[in-house]
Amino acid sequence: MVGIITYGVYIPRYRIKVEEITRVWGANADDITSGLGVFSKSVPDLDEDTATIAVEAARNALARRAIDPAAIEAVYVGSESHPYAVKPTACTVGEAIGATPRMTAADYEFACKAGTAAVQTCMGLAKSGMIRYGLAIGSDVAQGAPSDALEYTAAAGGAAFVIGRDDPIALINRTCSFTTDTPDFWRREGQDYPRHGGRFTGEPGYFRHIEGAVQMLFDQTGKSPKDYTWAVFHQPNAKFPQRVAKILGFSPEQIKPGLVVPRLGNTYSGSSMIGLAATLDIAAAGDRIFVASFGSGAGSDAFDIEVTDAIEADAFRRDAAPGVEQLLADPIYIDYARYARHKGKIVMQK
Repeated sequence: MVGIITYGVYIPRYRIKVEEITRVWGANADDITSGLGVFSKSVPDLDEDTATIAVEAARNALARRAIDPAAIEAVYVGSESHPYAVKPTACTVGEAIGATPRMTAADYEFACKAGTAAVQTCMGLAKSGMIRYGLAIGSDVAQGAPSDALEYTAAAGGAAFVIGRDDPIALINRTCSFTTDTPDFWRREGQDYPRHGGRFTGEPGYFRHIEGAVQMLFDQTGKSPKDYTWAVFHQPNAKFPQRVAKILGFSPEQIKPGLVVPRLGNTYSGSSMIGLAATLDIAAAGDRIFVASFGSGAGSDAFDIEVTDAIEADAFRRDAAPGVEQLLADPIYIDYARYARHKGKIVMQK
């Protein structure tokens, strides 16, 4: 069976409170926070981007388990904010962790589910025997135009998962996907900020695709929400994952460990993967985890995951890298001017 060998996360320490963004644009902070359920979001430092976040997440994954980087024969980085239009982020990550040159690598794009698509690819390669280990990463410094609704949640962060067959800490028993051509969110070549279809975002986008993928996996496995200890759904805000969990029959207690968006914001490709990492941070052997990502455009990947005894064995050192709660703790809050500089919304003239 194929599963998660180890995992790691990186979240920048800088934060901006939603009320600070509303102060600048004259919006009602209470309306925004109650409508989105998000109170602050992460902000990259001046020298951080999708590549550096991906590298840090990968290094944290390798810190937890003694894996020869040369045995990582595939690296895939999912993001919608790759630093280069033509130059793979995955090659930079592979070089930084010592996996080059005997590896295959590529960058993935499918809005917020590109990272879970990378997981599926690594699963197939590992199960076929083509590779020993694959590294799947979801990393973003998410974009949101000034004063746009996206600006209140678009955050920075990433998660890395090593996928393979050698004594995984969590088996991925099954995965499936539900995909259509639904134009709910897009960014054309050369544009700095994405646009969204408004009324397409919720029902025909997020909810239709997650519900479709979840029901498909239930049909394939014969399982239902009561068979899972925990559940993680893509988190564009705090309201959507709570609503879809209720619709599908999952309880608030099942999604609580992975619901990090109120303090973190929406890390796009890192969103559901960081939620899964937060759940693995507290999971015990025998726990079952349901995961459903979502990417605008639109599609959802669903996973049936079972935590194994390996998560509690000496070979896996969960405390060797910071957990999600540790990375969210002790933030440095900044004002809108500094946030705008960090995000490149204003640029110093030389």
